[in-house]
Amino acid sequence: MFTWIEWLADQLIFGLLGLAPDTHLGAALQFFVYDTVKILLLLFFITFIMGIVNAYFPVERLRSFLQRNRLFGLEYLLASIFGAVTPFCSCSSVPLFIGFVRGGIPIGVTFAFLITSPLVNEVALALFLGMFGLETTLIYAGSGILLGAVGGWVLGRLGVERYLSDWVQKMAEQPVMTGDFEEDGQTFRQRLPGITQEALSIVRGVLLYVIVGIGIGAAMHGYVPEGFFEQYLGGGQWWTVPLAVILAVPMYANAAGIVPVIQVFVAKGIPLGTAIAFMMGTIGLSLPEATLLKKVMTMKLILIFFGVVTTFIILSGLLFNLIL
Repeated sequence: MFTWIEWLADQLIFGLLGLAPDTHLGAALQFFVYDTVKILLLLFFITFIMGIVNAYFPVERLRSFLQRNRLFGLEYLLASIFGAVTPFCSCSSVPLFIGFVRGGIPIGVTFAFLITSPLVNEVALALFLGMFGLETTLIYAGSGILLGAVGGWVLGRLGVERYLSDWVQKMAEQPVMTGDFEEDGQTFRQRLPGITQEALSIVRGVLLYVIVGIGIGAAMHGYVPEGFFEQYLGGGQWWTVPLAVILAVPMYANAAGIVPVIQVFVAKGIPLGTAIAFMMGTIGLSLPEATLLKKVMTMKLILIFFGVVTTFIILSGLLFNLIL
């Protein structure tokens, strides 16, 4: 399928428009058309699959299950995995964080979900699969899930509950009514139209970010001189990974906007681990997220949370550079 899409992009840009492949404009437009079509198709397919998962394993079911069961440490991994299959960015994960705390879920387990949810989702997986291949996508997804589980465990061991805001602590003290979930009785065939519509809705929701992100990536691909990025983040020095994460934290973008840029980073000579660490810092930690978290956490807890996650992202980037 990718070969056919590349052929179509070549025919459109180099054949119909008559641009030469070795020109800046031709290379940029071919990159834009090829990646846009490829990513949108992958995004719909993976979002559709994740829609099936979400239809049968909703977040309320997970919260109820974790509330009633002790899993001897596996609850961190389970919450992290569920964060990976839910389509939430760092800001939209915060209301679910409140719901988990309100439901009596241990704070470390709640943090495991909050860390992984923006890092690994169907948008990120679709983009990664299309741009870096299956092996790198699996490594990225596995490391993101592990990062959430270990980070949640560390934050839980630190006993940070006392640093939640007074509003959240009062909310957590109130009793919550829970009950068994009832099946709606729908067959898979009956659920299919709703799942398809939800997948299309997600694609429409990130379409602009995809186009803008790939547009930026195409411009960088076609016009940025060779060696520009290597000068600052290339070379593989250990300090380039922390620098990339520190530069990324003040920014905010979702996976649809940042992954195409990361692809160009790699094409321009930035080590993959450094580029992934930059992406994780951008979509997993952001100033808008910190602003929202101020409602549910004290500033001390926000700094602890950002510090722990930043440390693990840096370690992940260094590890990626060793194995990829």
